[in-house]
Amino acid sequence: MNTHEKAIEVMKELFAKDCQFSMATVKDNVPSVRVVDTFYEDNSFYVVTYSKTQKVQELKNNSPVALCNEFYRFSGNGYNIGYPLLTENKEIREKLIKVFEPWYFAHNNENDEDMCYVRIELNEGFFYKDGVGYKVNFKTKEAKQFPFDIDPVL
Repeated sequence: MNTHEKAIEVMKELFAKDCQFSMATVKDNVPSVRVVDTFYEDNSFYVVTYSKTQKVQELKNNSPVALCNEFYRFSGNGYNIGYPLLTENKEIREKLIKVFEPWYFAHNNENDEDMCYVRIELNEGFFYKDGVGYKVNFKTKEAKQFPFDIDPVL
């Protein structure tokens, strides 16, 4: 297994579940940050939300997104992929319902056509596990791994 393949396996272990991240978007050169629940799959994070929210409105004209959680950080482009009951969202919907099961239907109304999914297609990222850091370029499928421990002085 090469370094990129190993990094992707670690991504799945760490993030193919309900994970909270701070998500930054930009409008008129002003950043905006909020906490969102995410799920990782196939070089993308997914967020369940509503099309009228500020984050989705900002993505319409400016797709760059940054995500941060502890020392994990990612950049990519976010897109509203539409209403959950669209045929093209069937597969990801099934996964999101399962992973977000404790709260999915309690906090979302699939009868509201403004409900949507946001897909954040990753460009670059940094994450770590078990003393190993990974810096990944998701577009070129290149990755570096190196020793990494969190400095307790930080």
